[in-house]
Amino acid sequence: MEEHSPLCAEPNRSTGPEPGRCAHYVQRKKRYCKMIPGKGRKYCGEHAETGEEQNNRIRILCPLDPKHTVYKDQLQKHLKKCNSREKPRPVFYVDNVNSASVTLETSGEQMSLSSLSKDDLKKLTDTLIRVTNGLEPPLPDRNSVIPALHGALNEPSGSILGHLDRLDLLGQSRCFVEFGAGRGKLSHWVNIATEDAENVHFLLVERATMRFKVDGKQRNSTFERLHIDIQHLCIDRVPSLVQKRLPVIGVGKHLCGAGTDLALRCLVRSCSNSDREPQSKRLRMDMENVEPSDHCNVRGIVIALCCHHRCDWQHYVGRDFFAELGLGQREFGFFQRMSSWATCGARNPSPTEEASGNGKSEDIEEHDMDQKNNDCNTESVQGLHLSVEEREHLGRLCKLLIDRGRVDYLKNMGYEANLEYYTEPEVSLENVLLTAVPTSAT
Repeated sequence: MEEHSPLCAEPNRSTGPEPGRCAHYVQRKKRYCKMIPGKGRKYCGEHAETGEEQNNRIRILCPLDPKHTVYKDQLQKHLKKCNSREKPRPVFYVDNVNSASVTLETSGEQMSLSSLSKDDLKKLTDTLIRVTNGLEPPLPDRNSVIPALHGALNEPSGSILGHLDRLDLLGQSRCFVEFGAGRGKLSHWVNIATEDAENVHFLLVERATMRFKVDGKQRNSTFERLHIDIQHLCIDRVPSLVQKRLPVIGVGKHLCGAGTDLALRCLVRSCSNSDREPQSKRLRMDMENVEPSDHCNVRGIVIALCCHHRCDWQHYVGRDFFAELGLGQREFGFFQRMSSWATCGARNPSPTEEASGNGKSEDIEEHDMDQKNNDCNTESVQGLHLSVEEREHLGRLCKLLIDRGRVDYLKNMGYEANLEYYTEPEVSLENVLLTAVPTSAT
């Protein structure tokens, strides 16, 4: 007979718990609880009510997190230190400050492309071609070479820095705000490019907790992380900016979809003078210890665009531009999803992918790796029989239309804005850069 390892055997309940451990048998896990009870007790705090040690004390579910319990007579004390309690919001958090107040034209779920008839889809593509006819395409790459970045020039980050240099945005006494910072690699390269400059500050805005961050390796500059959704970031009230009053350079490397629109509003609109007056009382309460500036001095914006299929009409800054073209939320919803056609076709692997041996590398653009989208396949166009090349062309027109709305918004806000290519499609399929500087600086 085959012998089984003792490690694989189910614990014998009759043997009792391990020495110094809770005496409660966890039926679901088929073992005793491994928590350590208090001195002189048999059960841990979580399971005290199951044994003779409860002493008429009642345990209840924690109202902040029902996954654990607490003694009823200690509830108020527990709520003050429970790990699930709401953390105090920073002074630069203003609820939905960068969201546009808009009444949606339609309610309910948007129609999918697959729900359109052949005739309706043909009308939609004809409309797209008509409204984009005459729109200026992105400018050719005007990237300049920075000697300190020879090792990064084959990466999109290095190419973005060349454009920052061309716009005279690299220098001393300024604050670079990286939106959607992730690991912070773009700020890392900016730091290298400005290593001889003084008084350079970095704000890395990222709502998620990241592993393998590179900002901890920096020595010469100040790196500060803001764990906040861009939607709620009032940059005028970041204490370090208020104190130092440094000019701001907004940067982003592949700031997905609506993130770009939220970042643009965050940069070009003053929270002190915003049209969200109902927030004013709360702002005064939030700013007890911070004196807000009138408006951040935004010296420039350089954002690599991507993931237009993740855009959102409510947050989109180019709604007035769409309205001038006779378009609205319905058309935006279709063009937004059709934009994925630009990047979902087959392509040859980039040199970076080939060098990795298996087509995967930590430096590969993550957006190029995610090719799956429900609207990418030919079946979703209801018999229109578009070739891969035709679909990619229509997808690029959708991206151009959405991005031109962003350019129009920035121009109306007093900026000289442009779209331009910043790298080859072999390096990244998302290779368009949005740049803007105040009109007074041009």
